[in-house]
Amino acid sequence: MKLMTPAATSNPPSAVPPGVPASGSHPQLNALLSGVGITPLEKTGWIRVTGSDRVRWLNGMATNSVQDLAVGSGAYNFFLNAQGRIQGDGNIFASSDALLIETSRPQTATLIPYLDHYIIMDDVELADISDSRYGLSVIGPEAPSLLAKLGLPAEALKEFETREELWNSAPVMILRAHSPLVPRYELWAERADTVEAVRKALEDLGATACDLTTLDWLRILEGTPLFGTDIRDRDLPQETNQARAMHFNKGCYLGQEIVERIRSRGSVHRTFTAFVLEGTLPESSAPVESGGKQVGELTSAAAIPISGSHGSSLQLALGYVRREALDRNDRLQFPGGIAHPISSPFFATATELPSPAPDSSKRD
Repeated sequence: MKLMTPAATSNPPSAVPPGVPASGSHPQLNALLSGVGITPLEKTGWIRVTGSDRVRWLNGMATNSVQDLAVGSGAYNFFLNAQGRIQGDGNIFASSDALLIETSRPQTATLIPYLDHYIIMDDVELADISDSRYGLSVIGPEAPSLLAKLGLPAEALKEFETREELWNSAPVMILRAHSPLVPRYELWAERADTVEAVRKALEDLGATACDLTTLDWLRILEGTPLFGTDIRDRDLPQETNQARAMHFNKGCYLGQEIVERIRSRGSVHRTFTAFVLEGTLPESSAPVESGGKQVGELTSAAAIPISGSHGSSLQLALGYVRREALDRNDRLQFPGGIAHPISSPFFATATELPSPAPDSSKRD
């Protein structure tokens, strides 16, 4: 684990080789971090965008460059309102005859009417195709080798690149997902029995079935924000620290004026970051204070079963903090304990907690 530069302390954590994930003491987490874990993608939704104006129109609705996508490639995006606030997120992929938006199932119900509102004289049609696609997530350092054993080559894929393969005479789309800590792949098919057969074949090769709680632990270890939990419709793109969602030379899009104004100013007042927590784990979101004033909030938190000098588990969180509090290395407190800002993803195998800064409320 590497401390964020603005929050460096006198006791940095032990160094580990770059790219080595933390080791888990929980069987499912250990599979994700050092083997292969699999889980059905039942909460993922898909929106199909068709029509002759689809590229120009969607390029004007999303924060990343849709017009530069080659067939078989994709990019992460935010969808903003005119005030630059995030109304949704999703991965956009280009196929030969359509654009596909991959998002959460709850967002399909809100994004479709939101986007449809901006189709004026454009030849564009939106369709929810979530029920016609069945997916499986395959995660872990050994994922490429296991997929190769099934005849589903994936190792050469770049992030958000897709390829079509035939598996037992059934078409399967392989997708390389966002992978900040360990390799992540998604397999998609039009038949549920195809995905079920792939799942059984992977389990026969040693893959471990993982539940949603374990997947959320991995997300927190990665430092990846979740829309609806860590990203809300009041948040600005630059506050989320997700530069991968932005393209500053693509042309005009909804909310661009605010995004450009923030970029020209140089920074936002608060930023998304990860934390190591000391104390009692908050049950849900919690305010972060310094000197008796709120300077941030925790949006996700979990006691993750990672063994080390800290014990059998490590309390990690994601959330926001004001930049000046980081710059001053302020002591950050939440109801129940102290929050130490750290960088992400989390790579340490043994962690020494940093010494907290003096309580700013007691300074002269």
